[in-house]
Amino acid sequence: MSRKIRYGMVGGGRGAFIGGVHRIAAAIDGQIELVCGAFSSDPERSRASGADFFLPAERCYGSYQEMIESEAKLPLGERMDFVSIVTPNHMHFPPAKMALENGFHVLSDKPATLDLPEAKALGILIKKTGLLYGLTHNYTGYPLVKEARELVASGKLGKIRKVVVEYPQGWLATRIEASGQKQAAWRTDPKRSGAAGCIGDIGTHAENLAEYVTGLQISELAADLSTFVKGRKLDDDGNVLLRFKGGAKGVLHSSQISAGEENNLNLRVYGELGGLEWHQREPNTLLVKWLADPMQVYRTANGYLSKAALAAGRTPPAHPEGYLEAFANVYKNFAAAIRARLEKTKLAKGDPALDYPKIEDGIRGMAFIEAVVASSKANAAWTKLDV
Repeated sequence: MSRKIRYGMVGGGRGAFIGGVHRIAAAIDGQIELVCGAFSSDPERSRASGADFFLPAERCYGSYQEMIESEAKLPLGERMDFVSIVTPNHMHFPPAKMALENGFHVLSDKPATLDLPEAKALGILIKKTGLLYGLTHNYTGYPLVKEARELVASGKLGKIRKVVVEYPQGWLATRIEASGQKQAAWRTDPKRSGAAGCIGDIGTHAENLAEYVTGLQISELAADLSTFVKGRKLDDDGNVLLRFKGGAKGVLHSSQISAGEENNLNLRVYGELGGLEWHQREPNTLLVKWLADPMQVYRTANGYLSKAALAAGRTPPAHPEGYLEAFANVYKNFAAAIRARLEKTKLAKGDPALDYPKIEDGIRGMAFIEAVVASSKANAAWTKLDV
């Protein structure tokens, strides 16, 4: 098949932050092209945004409904192959559902939906249609996160005992949503964000990273949520104790009122034989620690890394790769999986194209949010995940 994979975007128009990130990520490897979009709930703004991206006027739609209906009528070789959803949380499920019902694959920003029932309904629909669904938990795309996952899976660290993951930010230390700051406004609004604020926005990234690297699933948790900023409707700080299937224990800390912090996502994993440490602010370094031997420092793009880690890199050692490239790895793998479908080829087990977050991760993320909220309301009572 001698063409790029085509996609249409829902959301991400003028004034949006994450839409630009998605478009850059999709374009990095030259395998995907934006062919249409419904970039805003305001039809005029949507069409103006499409013009900014030099799209044909007839493919700059006034609504996602119009986009999906119109694209479905086009020949297979012309219409979009998948829909990229980059809206606030409350608008993840409706376009995903309609796209799947009309035969389009879906790649959505996280969390998957506004609540757990929607996520489970989406899971049923995906299974029914047999279409592909991906979720942009972009931190799984870093080469050394994939190396960490391989190290755990290989058994070199022994049975995992302890997982510590934290994601502190400081940008919501004051009530900036009251000033009209767009990103803060929807993230602190229960109608658009869902049952949680901080824990849904970045706590789910921490939860997903911990489960992705360790291969373990959180079975139950005890959570203490706080809303420190007066007048805010959702949590802006959370502390969670974790119990994993198989006996490992963990601690998850997520905060958006940690003054001075940027995006300080960190992960530590400890097994019977060794441990590892990864920091998102220095993503090209992975520290591997042993009981009786010196600590090892793994670096991106070196030949000693695993196949999965090398497949996620693009430049020689010491040329930094970061957030956008990790995001692009999710897009690259998802597009490769779609290409395999279009070419009617079967991907072998372990193929990098299969390595992207799926609806199961989305359901687990929503179950995590709801368990955290329920536990905190019950004075940090141990609460099982409803998955």
